[in-house]
Amino acid sequence: MLSHLLSYCECIMNDDSRIFVAGHRGLVGSAILGRLEKEGYSGILTRTRSQLDLTDQKATGAFFERERPEYVFLAAAKVGGILANSTYPAEFIFENLMVQCNVIHSAYLAGVKRLLFLGSSCIYPRLAPQPMKEEHLLSGKLEPTNEPYAVAKIAGIKMCEAYNRQYGTRFISVMPTNLYGPNDNFDLENSHVLPALIRKFHEAKERRAKEVVVWGTGTPKREFLHVDDMAAACVFLMSFSEEEYRALAVRYPSLLFNVGAGKDVTIRELAETVREVVGFEGALRFDTDKPDGTPRKLLDVSRLGELGWHAQIGLRDGIESTYRWFLAHSEEIRS
Repeated sequence: MLSHLLSYCECIMNDDSRIFVAGHRGLVGSAILGRLEKEGYSGILTRTRSQLDLTDQKATGAFFERERPEYVFLAAAKVGGILANSTYPAEFIFENLMVQCNVIHSAYLAGVKRLLFLGSSCIYPRLAPQPMKEEHLLSGKLEPTNEPYAVAKIAGIKMCEAYNRQYGTRFISVMPTNLYGPNDNFDLENSHVLPALIRKFHEAKERRAKEVVVWGTGTPKREFLHVDDMAAACVFLMSFSEEEYRALAVRYPSLLFNVGAGKDVTIRELAETVREVVGFEGALRFDTDKPDGTPRKLLDVSRLGELGWHAQIGLRDGIESTYRWFLAHSEEIRS
């Protein structure tokens, strides 16, 4: 147990520390930004893609050299569900590799004190033991439907490990489970399952449709974490003192941390919950000709639990708040 070491008597990040949130308009980045602002951090740096293209090595290096951020949350990434990964595999591997390489290397050159890299639970083998532990990484074949994205994320994790080992950097990697919440992507063509279901059921309710079709058999099991919980975990991991960090690195040399809720549901159970929250009264039909993806993806979150962090937002409560956000932004989302 390391919880006795994490006293928070001496936080790494001060209120006025220069903190770069890469990807601050995305699902995770916006939640991290909101968390930092809520906790009173005033030295936050952000850039839109039009202001700074992180796939551009020269531009990224110049930004780090000029702005000298002390802490970096690397949440910028190209993400999507099964359809998007299957349709745009080259874009998923290219863009993610470029962003990661440029930001991580520039952070090293600029002397960044801490960097947190956002991986993904899809990095684990398709048939990994359940729940999946951090040590299961690279122990088997990946899920074919998202392999290019997973390979890119694995490369980012290994890059952080390599820089820590060779250069003594302080780069941490986190593997979140399926995330959802405000600022999610609700596009039916390239979104993840939960936001896609919210939009599907909402529009079916508006049309008074008789049924909603869901991809696959409904039997795969998935774990879902509200993005505000994810943001809290990220700030938690970046708030260690140097002494606490050294203890952490001794206990977990890879500095990999799963972040999840610790429990899962079937896609059928998820769809039924979303249907209830939205208030759709029609039938639910599963298209078994469509792929299911990985049979089960449940993270072992005991490593982070030993440090004293646990998810706080229940799935139904999270879906309800996310649907309220969707309703408040529905015109913008569907424009």
